[in-house]
Order: sequence, then C-alpha cells, then structure tokens
Amino acid sequence: MSYKTIRNRTEASFTEKKSEFIGYISPAETEEEAIGFINEIRAMHRKATHNCYAYILRNNNTGRHSDDGEPGGTAGMPIYDVLSKNGITDVVCVVTRYFGGILLGTGGLVHAYSKGASRALANAEIVNMEVADSLKISCDRIYRQRVYLCRRKNRAYRKSYGKADRQVQRQGQNREAEKRICRILNKNNKIKDFFHILKYITSEDEQPDGCSSSICR
Repeated sequence: MSYKTIRNRTEASFTEKKSEFIGYISPAETEEEAIGFINEIRAMHRKATHNCYAYILRNNNTGRHSDDGEPGGTAGMPIYDVLSKNGITDVVCVVTRYFGGILLGTGGLVHAYSKGASRALANAEIVNMEVADSLKISCDRIYRQRVYLCRRKNRAYRKSYGKADRQVQRQGQNREAEKRICRILNKNNKIKDFFHILKYITSEDEQPDGCSSSICR
C-alpha cells in the first residue's frame, strides 16, 4: 500500500488586496506533531489576524481544519481541499493572514486561502511512500551472503547490522516481501533464523508464512 506525502517544510507568501498571506506546510505523522507545528506558526505570528490550518493524517484517518475567526468554510476547508485533492497525507498546512483593511468577501477568502496552501505545497517535494514492516534477523556470519541476496531480491533495505558473531539486520519491506523472506530463509532449515516483528502494519496476530521461530508466536 502506497501513499503520497511531502519530504520537507516549505512556505510561500503573496499579497491579496493589501492583505498578506503566508502559507506554511510540513510533514506530520501524528496529531501531536501537527498541533505542534500549528502552535509554532502561531507563536511566530502572534500579531497576525488569522492563522488558519488543516491537516490530514493516515493515523486513524484523522482530518482537521480551522477557520480561526474567518467566516465559516472560507479558510480551513479550502486549505484541507487543496491537500485532499492532491492526494497528500501525513501533512499539516497553516495559512497566516495579516489583514490589510480591504474585505475580500466569501469567494475572495476561499481563493486566497486555497492559493496560500497551493503555493506552499508547490514548493514542497512530494514523495510516494510504501507502507513497510521491520524485521530483525539474526544468523551466523557464514549465512550473511544468503541474507543479503534474499534482501536484494525482495527489495528490502538494510537499516543497521551488528558486528558480533551473529549478523543482525533490520529489513524494511512490504508485507508480501516479508512473507517471501521468511519462506526463503527457513528453506530446508539451514539457517536458524529468528524474526522479531518490530512493527505490524496489519493485525498483530497475523504471522508471516513460513516463520518457524518461537519469537514470532
């Protein structure tokens, strides 16, 4: 399963009928991170007229938005719509406004806040991510090459490894690759491998096929 998010924090600003708008966008994986970013922008712009925001998270399919004093539906929802229509998740966006003395009207506000979010998003690097599990693999050093070839074949990446007598590798890969790795390394029991599932994306009681280790049960 894949999803789109952004890699980096960015910002963009413009002036609309003497009102200054500044759009900020940042990756966020949890509601705490999103709220922390919103509070950070608020602290930067304490004298701003409005700090409107929206965020979308994969965690619990969370989505929130706020007009922060603007007429209902003219600020937070337009920001949210920009993120949603572009298919971006795990992201938070704040658009700050300094009122310039000229009322923009409902349509003008929707346009301005959409523009603030769109420009900030345009400056960010959008990345395609794939949900992955982590495995901890321990085996004798003589089998290190077999683990390496299995990892490469299944497009799993190594995060770290140990230098003791037993090789330790942490693999990141999707669920199907995880099952294949378990089957291959368990084949004819030449490797006494132990898999410790560090993180489950699906149900915690689901175990990879072919994993015979007691740790997996």
